Amino acid sequence: MISEIDKYTYRVTWSEEDDEFVGLCAEFPKLSWLAAGPEKALKGIRSVVKDCVEDMVDNEEVIPRPIAIRKYSGKFMVRVPPEVHRNLATQAAESGVSLNRIASAKLAH
Repeated sequence: MISEIDKYTYRVTWSEEDDEFVGLCAEFPKLSWLAAGPEKALKGIRSVVKDCVEDMVDNEEVIPRPIAIRKYSGKFMVRVPPEVHRNLATQAAESGVSLNRIASAKLAH
């Protein structure tokens, strides 16, 4: 059975500074786990997250929802300098598409 902890966003990357792999969890950005191998780093961060969530439950704290199950509207506001706005509007006009389409395409890359 899949638990909420399994649905969190985990990542393992190399840490040159620590000369080890580091396991991370996007929903818990202050937590990490160092290990000699990537599999051990993933296992370690998952264990730390599990312990953290159990502690949060015991202390009646709000537990972060996994990013993967959150609902997104597809809308958000971004403030940019006027020159950037002008350049994007020009590109959109020259391409015959909306400003939204140009911005979405650039964000997707």
